[in-house]
Amino acid sequence: MFKNYIMNQVVLPLDLEIKLQKNDIAFSVHDLVEQIPHEAFDSFIRSTGCPAYHPRMMMKIILCAYTQSVFSGRKIEALLGDSVRMMWLA
Repeated sequence: MFKNYIMNQVVLPLDLEIKLQKNDIAFSVHDLVEQIPHEAFDSFIRSTGCPAYHPRMMMKIILCAYTQSVFSGRKIEALLGDSVRMMWLA
């Protein structure tokens, strides 16, 4: 018996957390960054220009990529499109 194989699936589960294992590194990175006080990110607030992504989310993405030995910005961007772990953090 084979597992169900559907090529036309266009919907991912809304809760990507269920796709991760219980001991995934993403949970450790998430917990670590969430312990940083909110005041530490106050210096990044800008009132002009296009709204930026939250620095807390960006830090999670960068730290998680570094744990996978990915240091290039372009490769991190590719991971965000391919990796469920990175999608969950973002």
